[in-house]
Amino acid sequence: MTLSPAQIRSLTWVAIAVAIWALLTVLAPVLMPFVLAAVMAYALHPLVEKLNDRRIPRWLGAGVAIALLMLVLLAVVLLIVPVITKQVPLLKEQVPALLDRVNDSLVPLAGRFGIDLQIDVAQVREWLKELVTGHEQELINGLLSSLRIGGSALAAVFGNLVLTPIVAYYLLLDWAGLVERSKRLIPPRWLPSVQSFLDETDEVLGQYLRGQLLVMGVLAVFYTVALALVGLKLALPIGVFTGLAVFVPYLGFGLGLVMGLLAAVLQFQSLTGVALVGVVYAVGQVAESMYVTPRLLGERIGLHPIAVIFALMAFGHLFGFVGVLIALPASAVLLVAIRRARAGYLASDLYLPGAATAPAAPAQPKDGAE
Repeated sequence: MTLSPAQIRSLTWVAIAVAIWALLTVLAPVLMPFVLAAVMAYALHPLVEKLNDRRIPRWLGAGVAIALLMLVLLAVVLLIVPVITKQVPLLKEQVPALLDRVNDSLVPLAGRFGIDLQIDVAQVREWLKELVTGHEQELINGLLSSLRIGGSALAAVFGNLVLTPIVAYYLLLDWAGLVERSKRLIPPRWLPSVQSFLDETDEVLGQYLRGQLLVMGVLAVFYTVALALVGLKLALPIGVFTGLAVFVPYLGFGLGLVMGLLAAVLQFQSLTGVALVGVVYAVGQVAESMYVTPRLLGERIGLHPIAVIFALMAFGHLFGFVGVLIALPASAVLLVAIRRARAGYLASDLYLPGAATAPAAPAQPKDGAE
């Protein structure tokens, strides 16, 4: 069977796509820091360009942009570490007192309904004591064993933490040249359509980043103010951390919830205070999922609120935690492709059969013609 030139070109592109996919699959662990660096460079590129427009050298602008990002990440870490290190040791002493109060309030209430409810506070205290102070040697042995087994993985993590900003710095130095060289690989006949697609995708992703920052700011203010209103002393660090951590869907909220409940247990030592903090986080999660993210983020990238919720669930189901992270930006890119596919479909013969082959309208006779 003889293949036409068009078929040969199609098969060639399919073979190239399969080869690239196989290569990416094999090199996935190695490519991770480079992919993260590319994402970082893409996000920081507009800032570097603005600094360059103000006559700041690109090498200095790239360093300033990466340093600012590292400072933001460090600030987030500094918000969570002191809260955990100061409060976890107090948990051993405070939880039994809280359970005593639970006994005093719940046991009489349960007795009214004929329920024999009793919490063995002494047993819980002993369990906490054994958990914290009774297995030091086992914990040390397990930690050493884990370090021996996963030493290479731990070294890889720290290596990537150092490598990623370095790669991002060099990408920012030559971002324009890299984009131009990549465009030269596109066949000239495809360049206008590909350039148009990339421009629209860039605009949508820019809207996504700005919308995500807006969502983080709104939620940080909400959690800080709401936790302060219920009387939590650590409202500022916990609220700000929770708002910023929502960039990682579900995980950020979960960490903030644990920190808030832990702080409430140690401060209030009552069910009322803990319940109020839980209500704050419940209201915040509902507002974020049903209103804030769909409205402030979904509308900016052109996704319907239902589409935002579906994207989070679908990508999470298909790709796990990583899928949740990439759900909205990937949906933004897919949105551009779907828009173009829809426009092409509506203009095709498949949607308007016979439109392209419809007979032309008869010419109108000239003035005076019979």
